[in-house]
Amino acid sequence: MHDLWNLKILSNPLKSYILVIVTILFVIAMKRVISRLIARLIFRFVRRMGSGLDKSAFLDLVVGPIGIFLVVFVSMSSIEKLHFPEELDFDIYEVKSKTIVQALAVIIIIVSFIWLLLRLVDFVALVLRNKARSGGGPRDNQMIFFIRDFLKAVLGIVGILMILNSAFRVDVSSILASLGLAGAAIALAAKESIENLIASFVIFFDKPFKAGDVLKVNSISGTVEKIGLRSTRIRTDQKTYVTVPNKQMVDSIVDNLTLRTQRKGELRLELGLSTTSGQLAELIAGIKKILIKDKVENSTAFLNDITGSALLVNADYFTAPITQDEFNSIKQQVNLDVLGLMEKMGLSIAGSSTDVRVVNVTPAQTPGSGNVVGGVSAAAPKT
Repeated sequence: MHDLWNLKILSNPLKSYILVIVTILFVIAMKRVISRLIARLIFRFVRRMGSGLDKSAFLDLVVGPIGIFLVVFVSMSSIEKLHFPEELDFDIYEVKSKTIVQALAVIIIIVSFIWLLLRLVDFVALVLRNKARSGGGPRDNQMIFFIRDFLKAVLGIVGILMILNSAFRVDVSSILASLGLAGAAIALAAKESIENLIASFVIFFDKPFKAGDVLKVNSISGTVEKIGLRSTRIRTDQKTYVTVPNKQMVDSIVDNLTLRTQRKGELRLELGLSTTSGQLAELIAGIKKILIKDKVENSTAFLNDITGSALLVNADYFTAPITQDEFNSIKQQVNLDVLGLMEKMGLSIAGSSTDVRVVNVTPAQTPGSGNVVGGVSAAAPKT
């Protein structure tokens, strides 16, 4: 039995393989329990950061990455105790197979570790979001999402540098130093991306708008769904999804419709010239009464102008910053009430009908004949 344990297979005794396999199987079998235990310990430590934190949501967020990192780390550490078999040590394009295997192991460990850190960043964002809900506002949530995405980008860059340094034996310090020499070229090539990144910081600190606001920028109108590091995503009125570079959002004139204090409704009437001053006064007084509604905060109606073809009556009214559907309902009701008032008074819109009249003219003798020619003329629009 002792000889069996010491039997060498691929440069390692059998007992070493058995110990490694047992260790890996044990960790795989217990990873759920161990990872949940570690997650609970972390939760106890960070619970002070915010009250009302959902424990189950936190466990669902980090238990998986902790378990995978634990299995990867223990497996790689156990396999490291074995001697690399000389029979499998061959060259692949002048690179030792042992070096390739070691590099892959390091990459797997770093990737699993970075994934765990990314999940922890999501957890911190969850804590801060709970705080913002209790004592902050939508703009605080906007900043949290921005910082979360920024930290994830930084962790991704750090992970790549770690892989280059540990797996491929690349001197990272020399790369960082060379960036100083190539900085001008990189800045020129990534000019727009850098401008958009800087513009994203301007948006988050200046806070001209936030996610959920209704904006009008250039010819685009819609609701902001997300503000990213490079661009802002807007859901337009036609339900299309538009991506606008952050630099354009900063440089352009942005009309934040959500921050308006009132909604304005307009009514423009062109009445016929036959409308008397008494009828106009009665109509304007009636419109003013119609505009006295619950959600109409102030209004005005007046005779705006007198032209050669119509009398122009303007009515403007302002409501509270209600929803678009509520505003459309009020606007429709106002238009119907004014139309009913005009029908009751017998008033019509200028140019709504035209009279054609036959006018007798002085008979004219057509040259070369004795025929008499009459005249027909079209009158101006009925007023």
